[in-house]
Amino acid sequence: MPERYSPIGGQAVIEGVMMRSPKMIATAVRLPDGSIQVKTQDFVSISRRAFFFGLPIIRGAVVLVESLRIGVQALAFSAEAAVPAGTGKPQAGARFGKLGLGMGITVAISFLFGFLIFFYLPLKLTDLTGVRQGLAYNLIDGAFRLAFFLIYIVAVGFWGEMQRVFMYHGAEHKTIHNLESGLELTPENARTYSRFHPRCGTSFLFLVVIVSFMVFAFLGRPDTWQARLLRFALIPVIAGISFEIIRFAGAHYDRRWVKWISEPGLKLQRLTTREPSSDMLEVAIAALRAVL
Repeated sequence: MPERYSPIGGQAVIEGVMMRSPKMIATAVRLPDGSIQVKTQDFVSISRRAFFFGLPIIRGAVVLVESLRIGVQALAFSAEAAVPAGTGKPQAGARFGKLGLGMGITVAISFLFGFLIFFYLPLKLTDLTGVRQGLAYNLIDGAFRLAFFLIYIVAVGFWGEMQRVFMYHGAEHKTIHNLESGLELTPENARTYSRFHPRCGTSFLFLVVIVSFMVFAFLGRPDTWQARLLRFALIPVIAGISFEIIRFAGAHYDRRWVKWISEPGLKLQRLTTREPSSDMLEVAIAALRAVL
């Protein structure tokens, strides 16, 4: 049965899954006692409430910022839920981050790390090559950026505690596929679907790297700090363009050429997803049902 497009998105969290529909967010977490706790929240994106923020490309930058905030909140909730009642000691999942100020510091450090590794360092290494011609410079800069992105994904995969998060990531994708197929939402049905999805965040980040090369190629060699600052300022535009591509791919994935351009991102999802267990699919389904 061909799948239909749905506006549902999600994110794996600690021992759970967050799902987001146009009007609601739900985070489902498997508690230490085996039960499932679901937290729901009404939420309508400003891109749907204000005409300007709903314009193509602009809405992509808006959704990115909103998704980061929602994702941090979902991670904080799941980290708290991972602490068994009656103990003051966090379980393995809770070691991913602290609540409140600690989570904010973690996000700030992550932004700084991302800026250094995926923006500053590629430029400095490209400077060391001595290349002066603009297109060649940007090609080398883009190659460094892509290499660091791939190294980062592979390195994260070696972190043992991330394996269960990757399994929940696979559960999120399978459950959304199940919904888009029109079949009843059950772990048995969800298990039959692919753990890869064209609207995945991994595919989005890969597109950001590729689109950044295409945009920066028009800017020539950044010889001044103003030129480098301009590149950084264009990141929201690059994110917006990438969002539109991902959105189109999700809505028209039945077209052969769309499948072709989506293939690299789907291949990368082999590194960021794992086959989930049935109990993980139950959690993902609980989150999905809560936003329908």
